Amino acid sequence: MGGVEAPGLKLSGAAPQALENTAPEPGAPAMHELFPRLGHGVQWGLDRTRSLLATLGQPQLAWPSIHIGGTNGKGSVAAMCAGVLREAGLRTGLYTSPHLCDFRERIQVDGRPVEHETMMRVAADLHGAVDRIGPTFFEATTALAFGVFADREIDIAVVEVGLGGRLDATNVIVPLVTCITNVSLDHADYLGPTVEDIAREKAGIIKPGIPVHTSETGGPVLRILRDRATRAEAPFFVLDPLSDLRDLELSRARTSFRMSSDAWGDLELSVPLAGSHQATNAALAARALESLPEKLRPARRAVVRGLAGVSWPGRVQLVRQSGVTWVFDVAHNVAGMETLATALRSLGLARPIVVLAGILGDKDWGGMLPGLLATADAAVLTQPPSAPGERRWNPGQVAAALAPRFTLEVEADFGSALARVAERAEGGTAVVTGSCHTVGSALDELCIQPFPAPFRV
Repeated sequence: MGGVEAPGLKLSGAAPQALENTAPEPGAPAMHELFPRLGHGVQWGLDRTRSLLATLGQPQLAWPSIHIGGTNGKGSVAAMCAGVLREAGLRTGLYTSPHLCDFRERIQVDGRPVEHETMMRVAADLHGAVDRIGPTFFEATTALAFGVFADREIDIAVVEVGLGGRLDATNVIVPLVTCITNVSLDHADYLGPTVEDIAREKAGIIKPGIPVHTSETGGPVLRILRDRATRAEAPFFVLDPLSDLRDLELSRARTSFRMSSDAWGDLELSVPLAGSHQATNAALAARALESLPEKLRPARRAVVRGLAGVSWPGRVQLVRQSGVTWVFDVAHNVAGMETLATALRSLGLARPIVVLAGILGDKDWGGMLPGLLATADAAVLTQPPSAPGERRWNPGQVAAALAPRFTLEVEADFGSALARVAERAEGGTAVVTGSCHTVGSALDELCIQPFPAPFRV
């Protein structure tokens, strides 16, 4: 069986246990303890972030970067780019969101989370500005990350967009390369009701003269991205998985393929991540890295080895534990759930397949669940314990709405729901999905380390 063999199952209805590799260091505070006056929710605009960065002496000017946006896959592409750059010997910063189990997952240098001492030192420099400006959680986190990267004197940063693009806090950087993975419906309340509206927001990270790479092939969306690049006089490159990837091989342990490149010739690549979509993500990462200036462009060997060693948990992540193959995936929109369902069908997983779904209330669960449930033998709906109160869904109402097409069990207590799924899936497969909250809480409860040993500090 592919995947990782994990320790024995340890389930209860009690609070999740801390993970060895992600537990905060003694005295390490949460973000809201660092900055008690943080604003909540989404507040559009870049002025607050710029003001915070000015307080730190404009740290984002101290290092070159790759900026990665899109609806799905942007975290995977970011992790892949960072892995290759690290393999090339560059001190590499990686900023992603959200985290699974530990806030420090968001801010990494050379594959390790920000150290407590560094985080506290940079945070101390931000205190006055945070109290004065009142930024959101994400704005303060972005400034903290950029300050950490300057403090650690990185060679290059890989920065993932948080939400949208045009007015996202990360859009204060001027990168060497821009990526927009794809565009589909998500966060419509913030970005607009149509995929075209969302595409225009995501195209806002395109900068004058900066190369843009995308794996989006849909006509209307692609036109919007291309038109924006044309107006910005930015070179525009489209990766078409159907024509640009060859000899695709899928297994539970890895995804392999071949592609051509101008810089490295014919590449035979492999990533230890399941699903054909990860071949697309890896190819897009390679194309983005190929556009870097020669002094920063990785050698062929670094591309091959860096992709082969990438770690990005919660993305069709397979873990074998106590007679159950667990699949963890943070799919949280319709397109993401369709990708997960496709991957599950391709992997030949043992039955029964039992789904544990915990979705935020502002998501399109009516569009997300049917395709996934059609691949499963049973499903339990639950409430992820870390979900914000105002964004919690009502599993009972969802189960009633999807009946009689699907017979769904409801267990509001997360630990009890996880135990029920483990029991139902004995000898088969348990799929945990719906949000980062759901996957992170499950990894905690199951005592599974989301990142490998080098992540420990």
